[in-house]
Amino acid sequence: MNAVLYAIRSFGRELRSGEVVVLLAAVALAVSALTAVGFLTDRIGRAVERQANEILAADLRLRTPEPVPAEWHDVAEQYDLRTAETASFPSVVFASDLSSLATIKVVSDGYPLRGQVRIADALFGDERVAEGVPDRGTVWVDGALLARLGVGVGDRIAVGELDVTVDSVLMYRPDQSIGFASLAPSLLLNMEDVDATGLISTGSRVRYAMLVAGMDDNVDAFWEDIQDQLSDNVRSRSREEGSDRANNAADRAQRFLSLTAVISLLLSAVAIAMSARRFAHRRMDTVALMKSLGASQKFIISAASVQLMMLGIMGVGIGSGIGFLVEQGVTNMLADIIQSDLPPVGWTPVFLACGSALILLMGFAMPSLIQLRDTPPLRVLRHDEMPPPPSRLFVAGTSLIAVAVMLYQAIGDGLMLLIVLGGMGVVSTALYAAGRGLVIVMGRSRGGVGIAWRYGLANVARRGRDSAVQVVAFGLGLTVLLLLTLVRTDLLDVWQQTLDESAPNQFMINIQPQERESIASIYTSYGLDSPEFVPMVRARMTYINGEDVNEREYPIEDGEWMAKREQNLSWAESIAPTNKLMEGEWWPEDYSGPPLVSLEQEAALELGVTMGDVLAYNVAGQTVEATVANTREVNWDSFQPNFFMVFSPNALDGYPATFISGTRVPDDKREALVQLVRTHPTVSVIDIDSILLQVKGIIDKASLAVQAVFVFTLAAGIAVLFAAVQSTIDERRFESAMLRALGVRRRTVLSGVLTEFAALGFAAGLLASAGASILAAIVSIQLFELDYTFNGMLWVAGLAGGIALVCASGFVAARGAINAPPVDVLRTA
Repeated sequence: MNAVLYAIRSFGRELRSGEVVVLLAAVALAVSALTAVGFLTDRIGRAVERQANEILAADLRLRTPEPVPAEWHDVAEQYDLRTAETASFPSVVFASDLSSLATIKVVSDGYPLRGQVRIADALFGDERVAEGVPDRGTVWVDGALLARLGVGVGDRIAVGELDVTVDSVLMYRPDQSIGFASLAPSLLLNMEDVDATGLISTGSRVRYAMLVAGMDDNVDAFWEDIQDQLSDNVRSRSREEGSDRANNAADRAQRFLSLTAVISLLLSAVAIAMSARRFAHRRMDTVALMKSLGASQKFIISAASVQLMMLGIMGVGIGSGIGFLVEQGVTNMLADIIQSDLPPVGWTPVFLACGSALILLMGFAMPSLIQLRDTPPLRVLRHDEMPPPPSRLFVAGTSLIAVAVMLYQAIGDGLMLLIVLGGMGVVSTALYAAGRGLVIVMGRSRGGVGIAWRYGLANVARRGRDSAVQVVAFGLGLTVLLLLTLVRTDLLDVWQQTLDESAPNQFMINIQPQERESIASIYTSYGLDSPEFVPMVRARMTYINGEDVNEREYPIEDGEWMAKREQNLSWAESIAPTNKLMEGEWWPEDYSGPPLVSLEQEAALELGVTMGDVLAYNVAGQTVEATVANTREVNWDSFQPNFFMVFSPNALDGYPATFISGTRVPDDKREALVQLVRTHPTVSVIDIDSILLQVKGIIDKASLAVQAVFVFTLAAGIAVLFAAVQSTIDERRFESAMLRALGVRRRTVLSGVLTEFAALGFAAGLLASAGASILAAIVSIQLFELDYTFNGMLWVAGLAGGIALVCASGFVAARGAINAPPVDVLRTA
């Protein structure tokens, strides 16, 4: 008979066996986990890139000193792109006898293309998302400008020659600057009203911009096509650096998801290996009979390989379908951050997931198939005749290397793979050693206890190597379940706490020294903590070690930008709580020597400076030199005032300085801000609640995605437990039948089996707790840059869960063997 035809005919019967079900489930879980995570990381990554582009209010911005040519819009239309125009310029706005400098922001219909404008009906009132742009004859005005002019919503103000009505308070626009350079409050004006103002004429200093948004490939194609039409004075931006916090949140989200996928795959590999081992072992008697009747080795290995490949294809199909469904479900759950206009995900995650699962299946099953091929015909008469074992380490090791390469291509995180694979290898070795030790201990200490205990402990000792392998399987399953349950919760909590409830939601800039006391009194009068005022001096770097910054070569491309940009300098006696000293030493609190400067570590790297280098700055027309004393790691996620460069005390005395402050103002205390802007009209108050909500939204939604994908890991862990039990189910069935035939009660047999699993579960749980604790510390610190706090409940859950889960899975899987009538088992033995 043809081997393929035989394999197909007998496949239906094989599907009813326990180990094949586990094998199929393991393959399906591996594919579904990798597929879902691949889709999610791709879509979340693209979505966060879109959110990062909100700071442009578009995917691409072309800024020009001249009005935007109509030809640019024609080219954009060819690529099915949405467009809008803006123009901005400074001007004085009048209300009766009062006037104030403002930044006039002129916008066309469609603005913004990315992000949302938020407005309110009263100063610091409840925000709402704006629909469209201001109607003709109306404006949306920044609250600080309203306070300076002494007007409110509904009042009239003059913008050049045009009288307009204040329709709403402008709370937030996506392309507004939250830096320290834009001190003039904004006013949003419809572009069709700009000519009536009479403010734009020949020689006016106006910055025009064309905004473009659409499918990523179309935007790229438009950019390639339009470049030849752009003059040298046109600046293009596709991303700005103001979205680091959102990008950091997205990176962590993708790492959480990738970590879950990698561990699910490794657990599936363990389940596949153990199920494939029994898949081959159960067929040894049939193969021996077939070989005694003349079947060739080629026929046997071909039939088994075809069945294995059919299992793989079925598992790939089921897993891919589940992965698609999970991706759709989680995408709907993350609808707030995943935009509907994103392009559909490609087939790459499916190909990588299917390839990885099939490689695992063939790699971990191949040693068992080779052993099956070498089954001696004599086994028909002597069931203890076993074929020589193949080199499992070589075949399985090769498979793991191949899968690791594919995972690296899919995830691109070599450090994560190294930590997880290395950690699992170390844990596996420790578990196997513990299993062998348990066998020795059980062999020596089983006397002096009841019959059920003696039977259970004797099983641990008698099975020897199989017991050690089961400890490895149980332990690995428990390790990752602990890692991704309790530890996962701890990590997500710490991650969410990086934006705690005390994080500032208001920034005040341009505070004059004499205004600090008055502002503090306003805060205290409303029951708020007095703000902490941080000094700031504007300067430009001129020399590094006597070399002009304009002529210097920098090790990193961004170094030139860092050296030539206008710097915001500050000084402090002690290092800020949100900073961490990385290299060098901080100066004493009473330091009064020559000027020293502390650099943020990335800035130092970009500039190519080290400890002892001398930096020169132009401050208010005078030169200040300072020696680099240390570098710092800055937690930009804290939303506290932070600086790239901090000077020692007294280094900047006598230079014109203003102060900034980041404060937390609850919604019910916003009246304090109203009084502040009215009594201090030159102080700019910047509401960053929208930015906080954006980052918090990413964290919260990504956490939900991690919880959803974790289901795969949980299922894979359970599959490992069942596969470990299934690996010895035939022996248990025969032993149970023999004992019951000799008069032992079923309850005693069941108690003995549970005793065996309790011993294995205790050893596995103990080492799994240790392994999960160590891996959690490494993962949290090295991969997520989060603090890790030891969780004592992990050990309690590890020991209790190890015994309970292993006993429960053992009972469910072995119940059929124990309940089987002894006469039926003995007849087929």
